[in-house]
Amino acid sequence: MIKKFIVLCFVFFGLISAGYCIEKTNLPSADALVENIKDEYINSEESGQENIRQIVTLKIQNGDFKGTRVITENILTGNPAYDIVLKKGSRVVLHLESEYPKEQVVSADDVDFYISDVKRNDALKYFALLFCVLLFLIGRKKGVFSLISIAVTVGLIFFMLVPMILGGFCPIASAVLTGIISTIVTIYLVSGFNPKSSSAIIGVCLSLIFAAMLSMLAIFCANLTGFAGEENLYLYGSRPDLDFKGILSASIILAALGAIMDVGVSISSTINEVYQTNSQLSVKDLFKSGMNVGKDIIGTMSNTLILVYIGSSLPLVLLSNNIDLTKFFNLNQVATEILSAIVGSTSLLACVPLTAIIAAFMIKKQKNCEKFE
Repeated sequence: MIKKFIVLCFVFFGLISAGYCIEKTNLPSADALVENIKDEYINSEESGQENIRQIVTLKIQNGDFKGTRVITENILTGNPAYDIVLKKGSRVVLHLESEYPKEQVVSADDVDFYISDVKRNDALKYFALLFCVLLFLIGRKKGVFSLISIAVTVGLIFFMLVPMILGGFCPIASAVLTGIISTIVTIYLVSGFNPKSSSAIIGVCLSLIFAAMLSMLAIFCANLTGFAGEENLYLYGSRPDLDFKGILSASIILAALGAIMDVGVSISSTINEVYQTNSQLSVKDLFKSGMNVGKDIIGTMSNTLILVYIGSSLPLVLLSNNIDLTKFFNLNQVATEILSAIVGSTSLLACVPLTAIIAAFMIKKQKNCEKFE
């Protein structure tokens, strides 16, 4: 079974990679080491404040220009949201631009170098490694399968969902399709091929479709614009043709996917265990057992979703202390976050009865579940 599923994963990645047709014509970024910094004080014509212009000497650490020393500027305005604070020995990521086509760039003289940001991916690697090690130590074989499912889900998002949306496909349909494929791969990989997995998949997929419809209704009724953050404005600047309301709906669907999947698997696994204990129970009895468990978990799972949205929007919550509450709750960004949490939590509620009735029917009608294990 494991071999078959590994082949299935490779098939998915092959299909995804084949559909990834966005040509990248920009120059690749490069890592660099700060060797020297010289500060100059300048007056800003716009604000009238004194800013700091840093003349930074950098040594490129990788790529086609490895070992090359370049000099560039870094402006400090006093705004911590935009300033890139550097010191000697700092590692940074460089953005490369050239007036020549990529294939005609032959030396550093043909390229302009700009400091994009501080290099952070090393820290990301260390924390990701910590997560993987703990997942393996605690989950053992299940942990390995979980890592594979995470890799598949991330691959689906970056190599299927993103190209589909940028290619002009409906963001909502793209998100639902991505969620369905991710659900099938994750649940079958972690829980095996059996009726409880199949019923959980059906319940989760139906809940995703429900979440898609509910998110569209919420966006329409609340007249949300889809521009709830600066990243949306940046994206609009480069791709004004995209459906930003659809992208908002897609983000709501993806944000709720993990919790919905968790609820679906919990309900179907419970019903399967109850049936294994007493195979004389009817479909109605199994459904009631699933609903009883669902009532216990929906409170904590809904609370989890709400806390995730509040935690990610804590600065907005703090702003409520300095603004009239009526104005606060009618802000586009605030209304977007609130409705996202409500739609996700409502989809969780819908997942409980949907999965319970499907699991009760499928598990009861399956005479010998073990032969599919």
